[in-house]
Amino acid sequence: MPSLSAVAVAAKMEASPIYRLTQDTIHQIFSSLPLREVMICRSVCKFFNQLLTSPCFLEIISTRPPLNLLALRPPHHHHSHRRDGHSENLRPFIHIYDPAQNQWFRFSLDFLPFRSPLPVASSSGLIYVWGDSLDSADSSKSLVACNPLTRRFKVLPQLGSAWSRHGSVLVDPVNRVMVLTELAALYYSGTLVANQWMKFSSNLPSKPRSPVLLSNSVFVLCDVGSPWRSQWKLFSCELTNFAITHTNWVCLEKHEWGDIFGIIKRPRLLRGNGDSRLLMIGGLRSTFSLNPSCSTILILRLELERLEWEEAGRMPLDMYRCFQECSEFKVFGGGDRVYFSAKRMGKLAMWDCSEGWRWIDGAVGYSDGLCRGFFFDAKLTSVP
Repeated sequence: MPSLSAVAVAAKMEASPIYRLTQDTIHQIFSSLPLREVMICRSVCKFFNQLLTSPCFLEIISTRPPLNLLALRPPHHHHSHRRDGHSENLRPFIHIYDPAQNQWFRFSLDFLPFRSPLPVASSSGLIYVWGDSLDSADSSKSLVACNPLTRRFKVLPQLGSAWSRHGSVLVDPVNRVMVLTELAALYYSGTLVANQWMKFSSNLPSKPRSPVLLSNSVFVLCDVGSPWRSQWKLFSCELTNFAITHTNWVCLEKHEWGDIFGIIKRPRLLRGNGDSRLLMIGGLRSTFSLNPSCSTILILRLELERLEWEEAGRMPLDMYRCFQECSEFKVFGGGDRVYFSAKRMGKLAMWDCSEGWRWIDGAVGYSDGLCRGFFFDAKLTSVP
């Protein structure tokens, strides 16, 4: 039987005026709140959670713009140590940064029936996660599409572990998925061949760097130079070609570009704002010598409709000095915001298209400071 205190709390809740309102009235009240506040209210009590996860309410807020968040990939070895000296797995989660509120928080992944879930990509309110089978004797991997806000998920067909170690996962807004490596590509759409991956040769001249899926095209950087000197080229392929013509990569070049790839050291690609912009980020070479130093980090933007480059941002010198002595740094994000992390730095640098550059503190749990991440447009209405 429930305790007297529990009965008293239940009676007090039932006496609250909000319980006398109709469901439509409550839905109208909460539909006027920002999505961020709706998410907070869901955790207040079971009554609110049931109301704010009902199909009727989700339909009301279906036109609400998503929360533009940054999701960090957890470190590969995510363990804690007990007092007896043994290690144990921590509850899996995604570390999330909200740039609008300048706040960090977590989304739990403990609802997924897999060991060591590793988030790798996101699109249309869903996060895609590599998961190990609960059977330790099974070496297969599964790619899972999930919505951590609603704790709903869908498991894609199983894959070998090599794909998760060496493949880059690309997803578009209509849930077409590609896993791309130097030698092969897997394609999954759920429409061409029911519940199966389609495998093709990638036919790229070298290992693809930082592939990006933009609209109906895939863009990659490939080093076509020699062992002594890198020479980067931009390649593209229409996504439908992977299912129809077994890929047909095209090298994008224009005489007007000049030495655009020569001035950038170790370039990376990111998705730009909209479906017709591509970002390229790397160190700005001070000279054209074999192994030149860099003067700063440069962000270039390619307008795909006109195939014209322009400078979008340049890291301030006082900020770049913190990256200057780092042997490795990571670039992630895209659109209007690009994030940078480096070993032993303890904070992130962020470029915002409208607000400029600033530091972000609070990315805990990364002992070497080297974070990796991707954008997550959080929605309550996204269904795997």
